Amino acid sequence: MTEDPFVVHRSLLFTVAYEMLGSSADAEDVLQESWLRWADVDRAQVRDPRAYLVRTVTRQALNRLRTLSRSRKEYVGEWLPEPLLTSPDVAEDIELAENVSIAMLTVLETLGPTERAVFVLREVFEVPYGEIAEAVGKSAAAVRQIARRAREHVAARRPRVLVSRSEQQAVVERFLAALRTGRLQELLDVMAPDVVLIADGGGLAGAARAPIHGAALVASMLALPGRAVSAVWLNGAPAGRIEMDGRVAAVSLVVEDGKVTRIHAIANPRKLTRLDEPAELAR
Repeated sequence: MTEDPFVVHRSLLFTVAYEMLGSSADAEDVLQESWLRWADVDRAQVRDPRAYLVRTVTRQALNRLRTLSRSRKEYVGEWLPEPLLTSPDVAEDIELAENVSIAMLTVLETLGPTERAVFVLREVFEVPYGEIAEAVGKSAAAVRQIARRAREHVAARRPRVLVSRSEQQAVVERFLAALRTGRLQELLDVMAPDVVLIADGGGLAGAARAPIHGAALVASMLALPGRAVSAVWLNGAPAGRIEMDGRVAAVSLVVEDGKVTRIHAIANPRKLTRLDEPAELAR
């Protein structure tokens, strides 16, 4: 018996939904809705199951994203994507790792729903314009224009991580070691002078509600002893998990020229449910 195409392509479908939504919980809901629709389809009429399923997931994710866009405007403090525990193998696909990074997903959040769908399908998964047009309900010509605008928008805002995997890992390890000791100078030494800390507590955990700028201020906030700090792989990159007084936070870093330039700290407990089992991502 041939395995069901939905099962075969599930990792790809989850990745598409997660890229569009920045939330594994919402991505799983979209997959469930898509599965119910797939179960009612006459498979004999589907020439390309993979393309059909990607279109189905895209439509469902787009519907969900339009609803989420309204609710996120009322979010308490800064909104950051839900981090995913991943295996180091994800980093081997450099393009995939960059596109599922917390930094990139934060940039994608500044796009409109249709722009985000078009960008993800075209730039990340290289879906033909015609198929994207079917998925988003636009003409192929309109999709090309949307893709160009979205590409320019993202290019102007995306962090260009021009460091090797080994350098990234070394800087992250230095940063985590400084967090373990809580020593102010060690933190200052590993951060760029203009470092930015963005924290997401969602109103459910203590976190700054606006970005914190500058190494001195960021270091003074982070230099707290007594925390358990461990290295993990999140969204295809080396990162950190912090535990203190029963509370957990995930920390993702952007590294440039041997220094930490941006810190994304997710403390909202509703976003930390995928830190124990690696997510399966695929293109």
